[in-house]
Amino acid sequence: MKKIEGLRCVECASEFSLAAAKYDCPRCRGNLSVVYDYKAVRKTLSRRSLKADTERGLWRYLDVLPLAGRSGIPPVQVGWTPLYHANRLGAALGLKKLYLKDDGRNPSASFKDRASAVVAARAFETGEKTVAGASTGNAAASLACMMAQREAKPVIFVPRTAPPAKLAQLLVFGAVVLSVDGAYDQAFDLCRQACDEFGWYNRNTGYNPFTREGKKTCAFELCEQLDWKVPDLVFVSVGDGNIISGLWKGFTDFRDLGLIDKLPRLVAVQAEGSAAITNAWKNGGPIRPVDGRTVADSISVSLPRDGAAAVKALKESGGFAVLVSDREILAAIPALARGASVFAEPAGAAAYAGLAKCAASGKVRENDSVVIVVTGSGLKDIASAMKVSGRPHEVGTSMATVRRVAAREKIS
Repeated sequence: MKKIEGLRCVECASEFSLAAAKYDCPRCRGNLSVVYDYKAVRKTLSRRSLKADTERGLWRYLDVLPLAGRSGIPPVQVGWTPLYHANRLGAALGLKKLYLKDDGRNPSASFKDRASAVVAARAFETGEKTVAGASTGNAAASLACMMAQREAKPVIFVPRTAPPAKLAQLLVFGAVVLSVDGAYDQAFDLCRQACDEFGWYNRNTGYNPFTREGKKTCAFELCEQLDWKVPDLVFVSVGDGNIISGLWKGFTDFRDLGLIDKLPRLVAVQAEGSAAITNAWKNGGPIRPVDGRTVADSISVSLPRDGAAAVKALKESGGFAVLVSDREILAAIPALARGASVFAEPAGAAAYAGLAKCAASGKVRENDSVVIVVTGSGLKDIASAMKVSGRPHEVGTSMATVRRVAAREKIS
């Protein structure tokens, strides 16, 4: 493709053609990033062309995605998720310009649809027969959704502890699901071994460079939806690091295309038990494995597979990382629901928990423009929501009991 110059290693900066490298760097095994010919892309992509484009979805950015055409695009709408000005939620934190990007509104109810849509389309374009992936649930469900209407079904490796709702999605979409005795990291490694042996196309986050290309489209949308006023801060939950590195890729792509002249500071919100990227950012050392345990399964990662790129995004953006407890994550679920009418799964709510912590400590100021990216729907993990949302009032069939509940709840 003429619009792509090649691939560049995130760690050693070596460059390769698309034909010379498929997944990771042949020299240092670091992750690869797609490099575009921005001068060529500028000829077709501009603010004016985007304003005239009636398509609402990530394919409006096809000029800066790693696809030659539209033949392999999944037949569902991915992207262009709503961005809300969260006035009530912001007021509770003392913030005037708080926005909430609800990516739980994607087809499989998570941010991961962006990556899977691009990977599925590229697999079709390049003639791959079988696509495989490892996931705690969301990436797998999104891949199964994107490929549901194709003859070749994806092969999915999931930890045995994956939430039932996410397993249900996989099975309903017709994927071949392999349950692994272990956590995400064991599922990732087993998937990679199987892809090497059988020649399957590996969708794994932080290994396949094109997952980042799908995820960067969220940044593109934020720029447009905010009328090209780039936010001061973007808060996002972080597990393996691919979403935050993707957001940074999106903002820098738009800068290099001359569409924006400012970049936001990115904030990585991690669970205390899954803090490998935060540790590396604070200590200035390499990514080292951690326990990885947290109630937020989508960001439960021992060894982040895109950790180096995530740390780089934090440093280059002048951003920072913040840790939140599982208790703070769970408390954020009803706070988001009641303050912004958005039901988030634990990982999606974690971004708000991090913002609340930073607002309380003064790291975020009243007039800062702030975006929270909610990465998945609360319907993905009902059990966690029920821990903090209370229970129904048992009233039997008695109006007298209804009256007592109404009085106790002060319902007039």
